[in-house]
Parts: sequence; structure tokens; C-alpha cells
Amino acid sequence: MKRVTLYCILLSAFIFSIEAQDEIKHLSYNVRSFGSFSTLNQTPFWMVSNQYGVVPLEANNGYLRTKMGYHHFFSSEWSLVAKVDLIAVAPRYRNLYIQQLYAELRYKGLRLSIGSQESGQYLQTVTDPYLSSGDLGIATNARPIPEINLYSPDFILLPWTAGWLQGKANFALGRSFDTNYLDSYIGENQYYIQHLLWHHKSLYVRIKDSRNDFPLSMIAGIRHTAQWGGEATNPLFKGKQPRTLKDFLRIVLGQSGDEMASESDQINALGAHYGTYDFRLGFEKKNWAIYGYYQHIFSDASGMEFNNALDGLMGLQVDLPKFGMLKKIVFEHLNTYNQSGPFHYIWYDHDKYPGYGGGADNYYNNGEYSTGFSYFNRSLGTPFLLSPEYNGNGKLGINHNRVQALYLGVEGEINPNLSWRLRMSTMESRGTPYAPTLKKLNATSFITDFSYCRKDWIFTSSIAADHGSLLGNHWGFSLSVAKQGILVLK
Repeated sequence: MKRVTLYCILLSAFIFSIEAQDEIKHLSYNVRSFGSFSTLNQTPFWMVSNQYGVVPLEANNGYLRTKMGYHHFFSSEWSLVAKVDLIAVAPRYRNLYIQQLYAELRYKGLRLSIGSQESGQYLQTVTDPYLSSGDLGIATNARPIPEINLYSPDFILLPWTAGWLQGKANFALGRSFDTNYLDSYIGENQYYIQHLLWHHKSLYVRIKDSRNDFPLSMIAGIRHTAQWGGEATNPLFKGKQPRTLKDFLRIVLGQSGDEMASESDQINALGAHYGTYDFRLGFEKKNWAIYGYYQHIFSDASGMEFNNALDGLMGLQVDLPKFGMLKKIVFEHLNTYNQSGPFHYIWYDHDKYPGYGGGADNYYNNGEYSTGFSYFNRSLGTPFLLSPEYNGNGKLGINHNRVQALYLGVEGEINPNLSWRLRMSTMESRGTPYAPTLKKLNATSFITDFSYCRKDWIFTSSIAADHGSLLGNHWGFSLSVAKQGILVLK
């Protein structure tokens, strides 16, 4: 509570100091109340997933959320944005917390953000952030990590390309603040690295006729995320992990650690690494568009060299902006079964046994960074690689990362005020390479949403259900009411 109060005081001082320099352009607000009821003590999968970690997994929950945003234009090219976002929720280990608190300086198509911002939708480049099942990189499934992030949210036209080539990128450094939560969650003999540091970056190029005379377009890019630094709670590991400037450069370049690193990090890369190769091909016409995309997942060199076959996400998206009540369709298939083979040969003799040594890639997991690719126990990427919160026994890490899933998302409008969305999926899991399940587990899930907008009010209701041996059999209902508007406009 003291930390929440301090953050609010600091942001208020920041805003009023700027206000004194020049006039405020606008100050906006958004207040939302949410409540849900579910059977069997668990909120349905799609009611929890891709909500930035806001909706609790425990059934029969609710929250009150207040967002205040400040936007100041210095000129047509320069602007400043600041936002504070507070949530009071139950049930949760702490009922009041800060979801977002950041300031962002914008120049043309570039942004420099400092703080915790829900920016996953900007980092999803080939998948739809609102209708896709979930990006394999940093997406919208977990709370935002406080960070410094230099990025371009949209593609920027590159010079000397006659309007045909555009690019976008980001470079970020952040830090986890979920130690108190993890201490309250973990079971006996569970260790992790606390106060860990994050780094993620991306680079994309797009070939597209900026005059829209030619309908074909293509996107290709790479993303890389790494966990590093921090302090190990396991007495068998060294306490403070390497975190010098040289270590940061090793993290950026994916290099192995020096003699101060663990034996594993000296053999492999320093820290824990996750990434994707992203590809998308589009065909766009005036009243419709179709996109095919593929995200290739990797966590080490074997995955980067495609030795894990076609593990990743394949999707097809159809946009129909003028097609009556139906506006968009997304179909996706996720497969992570291969993982470069069943075994990871770290110690084998490369001269005697030539070929690839990587295997059992164990996506979203790492031996030393046992929290895995998660923040506050929610997967940072696709929710199909089930968040540690689903473990239910105080165990950290991802228990289900050898999965296959099919997904369908559809959205549309009944009239200008009433919109709808349907998402449904079926998935099967065989556990992890190191802890396979005795038999195949499955889950079928769906959710349907209806939103009604009237002036500054938004009413949303949802019905969702799960069925199968992986998530259990339960259903739920939710209702939210939001009020938004502009307090100051000069």
C-alpha cells in the first residue's frame, strides 16, 4: 500500500510539473467494474487469458479499475503521454496494486517509454492482438514488466526504397517486481531467482506498396527475450547472478557467460533465452484482406537452425470490414511437440558424435530461472503453454509445453453500438520433455462476448466454458461496466 501511494504521488508531481510549463491538451479517464461467477473454483480459460493478468484464476472474482491518462502535444512531431492505472481486485494476495505507471516521449513514429505499460499489442506484429489465441513472444497474457523501452509501434517508411520498404523495431531493459507474490505462492523446496532482469528486442521489415496500388505485402522479423541477473534463492547456486555491463552485452548477443556464471551458463548462453522468427504474407483489397502467418519458436541454437521442425504457430486471418455483421475471422494451429528431439546432449563428444547436440528444448522453461517465461505466474506469450498458476501446487515453471492446439476466433457487429466476439479452441498436452504426462490430456474451451457502447459507457457480458481432462469441466459468466471520457481539453 505504501508503494502504491508513493507511485501516485510521484506521478502526480510529474504531471503537474509539466502542466506548469505549458497547457494540457487532454486528460482522460476510464473507470471499469468487472465481476464473474464460475463453477468448480476456477475461472474459464478464455475469460482469464490475454487480459494482461488482470482477471484472477480463482472463481467468483471481481475488480474495480481506474485509469488516468495525460497527453500533451508540444508540436506536430513531439508529444508526451503519462498514465496511472490502479486496480482493486478480489480474490488476490494483495487486493490493491498498480497495473500501469509510465511516461512516454513520442517523436514522429518513435516512442521512449519508462515504466510498466501494457504494450503487448504493439509487439504483436504478425498476429491480431485482440482476436488471435496469443503471440508466442511477449503478448497480452501477463502483467506488464516495468522497463525502459525504445520502440516503433507502427511500421516506418525507410528512405531510398521508393515507398516499398518499411521497418519497425524495439529495444528494452526491464526488471521483475513479483518477489513478494512468488514468496507467498511457492511450496516447500521451491527455489527461484528473484529481482531478475529482462531484455527484449525485435526487428521487422515489411515489403508493401505504400500507395496501395499493389495488393501483396510481406513481413519478416525476429524477436529475442532474455532473463538474466537477479539473486538465486537456491543455496546450491551462486547468490547474485552476473549482471555487469559486459554480462548485458553477452545477453544482447546471446553469448555464454564467463567464470562468474554457472557451469550451465558457461556451456550454453548466459541467462534464459526465448525467441521467434515471424513471417506474414498478405493480400489486401478495398473491402477485404487475407493474411497467412507463421511464428517459429526457439529457445537455443537448435531451434534457431530449425532443428525443431515446424514447431510454432500457423495462422490465417480474413478481414471483412464491409461484410455485414461479420468483420474478422482468425484460424490458428499451434504445435510444440518436436522440441529438437527428446534429449538434450550437453556433455556428448561432438567429435565422436557429430551433428546437433540440442534437444528437449523445454519451451518457456529454464533450469536456473525456474519461474520460466512468466511474470506474476502468468505466461508472457501464448496462454496455450499453460501459466504456472495452473500448477496449483506451489510449483514454478510451465508444466505443459508439449502441446497441440486448434483455435478459431470470429468478431463482428450487429449494429454500430453492439459488437460480438467468439473464441473457441481445442488443445492436447503431453506435459514437458522432462516430465511427460502418463496419457494425453485435452481441453476444449470457448467464450462469447457481447459489448454495447452508448456515448461514454461500455457494457460487456461474457459466457465461457471448459471441458476435458486438462482444465476440468466448468463454465462461467462475467459482466463489466466501463465509463470513459476526457476531463480536460484545451
